[in-house]
Amino acid sequence: MSLYLYIFGGVFLVSALSLLGVFFLSFSPKFIEKLTLFLVSLSAGTLLGDSFLHLLPEAAAKDGGLRIWLWLIIGLVSFFVLEKIVHWRHCHIQTGPTHPHHLGTMNLVGDCLHNFFDGVVIAGSFLISVPLGIATLIAVIAHEIPQEIGDFGVLLYAGYSRRRALFLNFLTALTAILGALAAVLFSSKMAGFSEFIIPFTAGGFIYIATADLIPELKKETAVYKSLFQLLSIVVGVLIMLGLKLYWE
Repeated sequence: MSLYLYIFGGVFLVSALSLLGVFFLSFSPKFIEKLTLFLVSLSAGTLLGDSFLHLLPEAAAKDGGLRIWLWLIIGLVSFFVLEKIVHWRHCHIQTGPTHPHHLGTMNLVGDCLHNFFDGVVIAGSFLISVPLGIATLIAVIAHEIPQEIGDFGVLLYAGYSRRRALFLNFLTALTAILGALAAVLFSSKMAGFSEFIIPFTAGGFIYIATADLIPELKKETAVYKSLFQLLSIVVGVLIMLGLKLYWE
């Protein structure tokens, strides 16, 4: 029972992050830009740290064979295909005339799939061990905060009212609970569930960090901002390292 509390409590917390967007409406665009710069960099660090310090070592300890790396590649390719199909992109730059995003319905469809997978990977990690679940949950939260702020901005730019944008963003975020439920059900009926979900998750995290987040960070050429990005990435990795050393 306590394990399910961890799983669904963590997933609901991630879903609740979709409500954050409305709190940033009163802040200046300059402040949001600085905050996003930090959050996206931190997200890249935590996703990479969770993948290489938690998920892959856990997968290697359970199997150690070629299947780990095959599932890692499948995870990478699957997230690439998903992005192609629904034009889902982890872009965290504010929507505007010079940087348009895909709008409205397509954004919501992409978010539903994105959040569903979040639920699967969080539940799958907790089913392996609580420390692994905590590390993955922190990595997902670090990524979700700038993502949800951006998604809320996309819906406003698409013409939705603030109330409707907030409601729809929260509704799509709840699909993470469906993902967690699916993971729990499949894990009890599918032999070797943990052997594929962990490296698959690592592949997805590595894809998000290296194909979506870091390319966005590279667009910033100012030296002091670039150093700030690097420091934030290192902080993200150190958070994952701290969990590895002092929790597991």
